[in-house]
Amino acid sequence: MTNPRRNFLKQSATLGAALCLPSLPSFDANAAPLRSGYELVVLATNWGFNGSIASFCKAAKDAGYDGIEIWWPREEAAQKELFAALKENNLAVGYLAAGYDSNFEKHQQQFTSMLQAAAGAREIKPLYINCHSGRDYFTFEQNCKLIDTSLQIGKQSGVPIYHETHRSRMLFAAHIAQQFIAAKPALRLTLDISHWCNVAESLLGDQTATVEKALSRTSHIHARVGHPEGPQVNDPRAPEWEHAVKAHFSWWDNVVAQHRAAGKRLTFLTEFGPADYLPTLPYTRQPLADQWDINVYMLQQLKKRYGNK
Repeated sequence: MTNPRRNFLKQSATLGAALCLPSLPSFDANAAPLRSGYELVVLATNWGFNGSIASFCKAAKDAGYDGIEIWWPREEAAQKELFAALKENNLAVGYLAAGYDSNFEKHQQQFTSMLQAAAGAREIKPLYINCHSGRDYFTFEQNCKLIDTSLQIGKQSGVPIYHETHRSRMLFAAHIAQQFIAAKPALRLTLDISHWCNVAESLLGDQTATVEKALSRTSHIHARVGHPEGPQVNDPRAPEWEHAVKAHFSWWDNVVAQHRAAGKRLTFLTEFGPADYLPTLPYTRQPLADQWDINVYMLQQLKKRYGNK
């Protein structure tokens, strides 16, 4: 007997491989002059990867990535395994760091400890540290203390430290992030604007001034496409997501243009996630598209559009 779910997945995979991103306006290099020092670095996420860190790093290298982004491993054995895999594959690295406790004092201790450890990694110095910063229910003053801690550690270590625009964290929405941007001139962002689209249930057309301020503070980008009803479209190559895809690329174009003009390195992470971030079929939880294929496709598009030309 024919299995309809299996046939659907097979047909979807075949169709997805044949599609490309919706037609985008070309990136205007003339409006974004290239100065010495600009460099595009695209990294892979191990979120959803089933396998060892060694196999992940090899897969990332074979796909054409320049490096990986990964949570700072707390155990020494895991650190050694990571460092060996990075060296073997000649990959750069960016670390993720956060606090976890709902009690602010404990959270601050966890956050500070992880940041100090990641920034002090001598075996392989990270390109940056990306923070899942604070909580949306901490007070403004409490979250500002975490920013101040990160600025101090960044200054002492020389490692750039960024704060991600992420749901449940301090920068969970555009109108909230605006307050921190105004209060902390040295604050640098990891832009994952898909979260803001989801929170605001819009593509932020009514918050353009706030978005522009965030773009001017962005040093790292999580290249996932969100939409008004969720943080991730099922497949950015599908024509029904053209409007959302164009909106995200227009924001990324803006950040790239600023970095090209300033002659600064810009890092991207292709971060389309696995089930259940990636929508699935009911009962089976079979994903509607292939996470790895989508991320590699995004890698190729980013290199083609923003490469070091």
